[in-house]
Amino acid sequence: MTNTVKDLKFSDSRSIPQLGFGVWQVEDDGAEAAVTKALEVGYRHIDTAKVYENEAGVGRAVAASSIPREELFITTKLWNADQGYEAAIAALEASLERLGLEYVDLYLIHWLQPKQGLYVETWKALIELQKRGLVKSIGVSNFTADALREITDVTGVAPVINQVETHPYFNQAALREVERDMGILHESWSPLGQGKELLEDPVLVKIAERLGATVAQVVIAWHLQLGNVVIPKSVTPSRIEENFAATGVTLTDEDMDAINGLDKGEDGRIGPDPAVSDFA
Repeated sequence: MTNTVKDLKFSDSRSIPQLGFGVWQVEDDGAEAAVTKALEVGYRHIDTAKVYENEAGVGRAVAASSIPREELFITTKLWNADQGYEAAIAALEASLERLGLEYVDLYLIHWLQPKQGLYVETWKALIELQKRGLVKSIGVSNFTADALREITDVTGVAPVINQVETHPYFNQAALREVERDMGILHESWSPLGQGKELLEDPVLVKIAERLGATVAQVVIAWHLQLGNVVIPKSVTPSRIEENFAATGVTLTDEDMDAINGLDKGEDGRIGPDPAVSDFA
């Protein structure tokens, strides 16, 4: 198996490594250690967020690395309490300070927050931050198809990516089709689901056994072959290596069809529904 991470092109002409490393639910010190290991393994795309409270740890790992900054791709996200034009500007500046960086490669609105009603103004702020050079590319997370269309219609600027819950039990086929039509990349959070149910699914276990791979590697390979950007997370060094090695796993068309057939629609969702979710 060869381990090669593809770069996917954004609509703004920049690109993103298709396989990234996530640090959700990782404490600050743990994030520093995990990111350090991930960079050693070969990851160049790191995904954090203000609400994870580990931007500083990510920043320390980046600073200690000998990898040139231009070879790294760092994503962070705007938390809900910072939505609104001026608040969003200030939030990104604070994130940069915590990260110890002059810019981030991708800045995302973390949640739609429809009840707040500030996502359009927030999107305008991200457009301004990109113009200032503090952000290379701008996108969203947990946005519905209607909201993607709305912010694009109002501003004339489409997000380059939408990061949402996606895994074989909830494969987001309809949303991915809308995104393709709009030139928006699809990024998967919780790509392995949660708990053991998905990793013990007999369909996935059978494919993994045939390929001499782990179930996690099979699921990551499925995301990659769908064209999703995917950000598995782990603090265990062996799992960090294992997940990265998924780039060397190739699934057949029959494998892909079988995994696509595991979708449970809304019954497969494990996280909040962005259309109605409201976080303080």
